[in-house]
Amino acid sequence: MQPAPRCFRFRFSGLSSHPWWVTAMGGKISQFWKTSDQKESEGKLILPGQLDAEDEIANYASINGGDSATPGMLGAGILRRSCVNCPTCQGTGRIPREQEEQLVALIPYGDQRLKPRRTKLYVCLAVTICLLMTSLSIFFLFPRSITVLPAGLNASSISFDVNTTSIYLNMTNVLNITNSNFYLVTAVQLDVEVLHQSLVVGKTIVKTLLNVSPLQSGQIFYMVASIISDDNTYNICTWTKVRVHNVLLHIQGTLTCTYLCHSEQVAFEDYQYVDCRGNATLPHPLYRRPPV
Repeated sequence: MQPAPRCFRFRFSGLSSHPWWVTAMGGKISQFWKTSDQKESEGKLILPGQLDAEDEIANYASINGGDSATPGMLGAGILRRSCVNCPTCQGTGRIPREQEEQLVALIPYGDQRLKPRRTKLYVCLAVTICLLMTSLSIFFLFPRSITVLPAGLNASSISFDVNTTSIYLNMTNVLNITNSNFYLVTAVQLDVEVLHQSLVVGKTIVKTLLNVSPLQSGQIFYMVASIISDDNTYNICTWTKVRVHNVLLHIQGTLTCTYLCHSEQVAFEDYQYVDCRGNATLPHPLYRRPPV
């Protein structure tokens, strides 16, 4: 038989009231018998610090391109917070989406986005187009002259009043209108006066509506009834011994034209001989007078 083991006790009076082996073994037993609640509380105290550290590492890695962080840390950072590409680091960094409207982007002075690309070409092209359009508009819309020329007598009828020695003369004249503009011109009114020896013997107003196309010509027929009360003129027209029976009339008038919401009056005048020997003058072919 083996002898039973003996246990020796040592007491140190100045250090502790319990034996040293009891104290050492008691610390190990107390750590072994810790409850699960105490372990959870200790884990909660340690876990936030670890998570904050991981967030800082993930953010730092995302800003610097992700070279110094592992793929697991970068994926965890992106999942926790939705981010967008940073405009100042050419897409290599990320910023929080909720702060996208608050942060200010700083672009370096030498960035390619700040350098003008064909700016001079675009400016010169725009200026050239504007000058060209302005020149064309001025050329086509600049008002040009409207030429009005009397074309002469078309027909006439004459009658005499023996009692008053008066001559009743009805004339139909022709007026040529030339439009030198690049837009439509409308003749709206014609005012005509017939004078004999500086006296007004006839007057008429014609409310006409004639549209003259651009760079084209048109004609207006108008009739004027005149009464000549002069003894000498009456004798010239009725005396058979006289071979020439002509009456000189002075015709003057104004033609009112409208174009581009603008109204213009064009004056004209003409001297015309009318044969008063016969009772009537038949219509004759028209002719164009060369411009004076």
